Amino acid sequence: MVADEERPGTVHGLVERQARRAPQAVAVRCGGAELTYGELDARADRLAAVLARRGLPPGGRAAVALGRGTEVYVALLAVLKAGAAFVPVEPTAPDALLRHVLADAAPDLVLTEQRHRARLADTGGSRVVCLDHTAETAPPEGEFERPEAGPDDLACVFYTSGSTGLPTGALVEHRNLLTAYAGWREVYGLSAEDRILQTASLEFDVFTADWVRALCTGATLVVTPFNLTLDRTADLGALPALVAEERITVMELNVRTARRLTALLEASGAGLPGVRLLTVGAEKWYLDEQVALQRLLGDFTRVLNVYGLAEATVDSTYFDVRGAAVAEGAEQVSLIGRPFPGTRVYVLGPDSAPAPAGRVGEIAIAGGGLTRGYLNRSAETSRRFIRASFDPDGRVLLTGDLGLLRADGVLEFVGRAAAVVGPLGSDRVTTVTSRVKAAVRAEGVLRAHPAVREAAVVEVEPTPGKRLTVGYAVTVPQADGADGWSLTQYLAEQLKGFSAPAAVVPVPELPRTRAGKLDRAALPLPAPPQHTAPRAAKAGGTRKGGGKAGGPAGVSDKDGLGCYTLFVTVAATILARWITDHFYPGSTDLSGVPSDYHFWFGLLYWAESAAFGAGVAFLLFGLPAVLRQGRSLRLSLLTYLSVFWLLASWWPQDNLYRLTAATDWPRETTMVYVFNIPLMLAAVVVVTFLLSRPGAKK
Repeated sequence: MVADEERPGTVHGLVERQARRAPQAVAVRCGGAELTYGELDARADRLAAVLARRGLPPGGRAAVALGRGTEVYVALLAVLKAGAAFVPVEPTAPDALLRHVLADAAPDLVLTEQRHRARLADTGGSRVVCLDHTAETAPPEGEFERPEAGPDDLACVFYTSGSTGLPTGALVEHRNLLTAYAGWREVYGLSAEDRILQTASLEFDVFTADWVRALCTGATLVVTPFNLTLDRTADLGALPALVAEERITVMELNVRTARRLTALLEASGAGLPGVRLLTVGAEKWYLDEQVALQRLLGDFTRVLNVYGLAEATVDSTYFDVRGAAVAEGAEQVSLIGRPFPGTRVYVLGPDSAPAPAGRVGEIAIAGGGLTRGYLNRSAETSRRFIRASFDPDGRVLLTGDLGLLRADGVLEFVGRAAAVVGPLGSDRVTTVTSRVKAAVRAEGVLRAHPAVREAAVVEVEPTPGKRLTVGYAVTVPQADGADGWSLTQYLAEQLKGFSAPAAVVPVPELPRTRAGKLDRAALPLPAPPQHTAPRAAKAGGTRKGGGKAGGPAGVSDKDGLGCYTLFVTVAATILARWITDHFYPGSTDLSGVPSDYHFWFGLLYWAESAAFGAGVAFLLFGLPAVLRQGRSLRLSLLTYLSVFWLLASWWPQDNLYRLTAATDWPRETTMVYVFNIPLMLAAVVVVTFLLSRPGAKK
């Protein structure tokens, strides 16, 4: 056994310390199988020697692809003890994902079981070692010399969820994990008496976070026999009984599972006795949901909303709802709180500098948890990990998420930039921010509908170059107003037409990725507008793309919009023509015009009135169409008003000109500056709008 001072700053060094402190304490428990700290450490030592003999070099990489049980933790620690880094791989993952990860990681060894050998051997050229067919026999004394490892050495490679493309490997050093562990220990109050539940799948960073929290503390890690992350058919009803039987004190769930747990506890009246800490993360979790679960579990349990990325070593911020003032509108707000110790979080404006409090910007993370970068991805690293003079380390991670720092110092999560088509970049942060804020507002309003249990509002691209904001709702069965048409009309009414989604599509459940996050690529496309009449919605007709949907007035119901627009245009035209003589007496008098030109001048006067009528109609119905073009909110509003002025100002302008004497210079000058100059400026605004670049396509 190597002394602590000879092996400073490594994850396995902390576990070794716990093994010396309490070798008989239970380290890992899964079903009826247990490993004490002494057994875990000794077996990991023996396996490390075997792996080195099989060709795992110091500084190398080993993919660990084992099922649920105690052996996976022996393998993970053995890789670290051999001076290498582990790549966690779920052996039951789809073939395409396995091939991508193993080809990209290019591990020296793949550690697995015989039942997975065939699949893993077919996915790459790495040597496969089946641990259930490998005797853990240590080499003769002195043959295996434990390599030195330090804080800057690579500990593992976390592959991201791939929600914005192919999964990429984040290079996590020992110091990153130790910084994260120190933050967890302080905020969570971890101790050797804790029993920490492991529910995540091996491939996700939360899996590593769970065992690091437990084994570096000397606590007991309890592994669920069922996989709540991947097995969506797993009986969540067994969880409270398991928690009680295993005396669980700390556990972490993803948002999807937390929502299922809340519904279960509400229906059964059960609780989670003994659990002092429950953390929820991996996706946007609304404040009203956090409050509801906190009330169900009582004040003994701390319910935290945690936020982080694999590239910043799992968790960066947390929010404790206990004692927090919960104002009206909690269904539209997600609070992710304050940074963990050792972490710094910023909200950056378009100039890539920290934005003032209350201003929405891109969330950036810095501190000891910030990883080395991406494996084989130098170009991506330069775009996500950037130099920052305002940070003590001079380096931050751009998350692609939008947030705002409130006056009380609490960080609010606004939305994921991927909710709109295209990546977030400094050149389009203003445009994307306005679109994400509109989607977030619509999502909050949709969630507040009594017939909606879960909702999402995202941008989709039904045809190349055409973007639509669409709502998706998981509704209460047989509830009133739960059809697509009614929900779409509800949103249009509540939002007053401002950035209302083009349609709402009821779905039985929101599609999820393997990580439990919303799978935007799997969302059904809305029905074509001509199929969205109220009668069709009430009939329950299934539309192209797999959903039932309806378009709001002024957005998707083109026939209704056309009728309203035509009616207002005609009415305003007739009204303008009728009141011309009252506002501008004699302006349309044709007595001094030769009879051959009466028709043309009369047509001009009607055209001026018709342009005014069209301007009034555009003022009433045109804003949603302008907002849907994807430009910034400020430019969109200026363009909306400019088009109205370009249409409506000809009627009063020309009538005044005809009544003004050619030598009345004061009045002529006033009209030039009231009408002509604004017309020129309006034309410039419209041209700027047309030439400006909307959000880049994904």
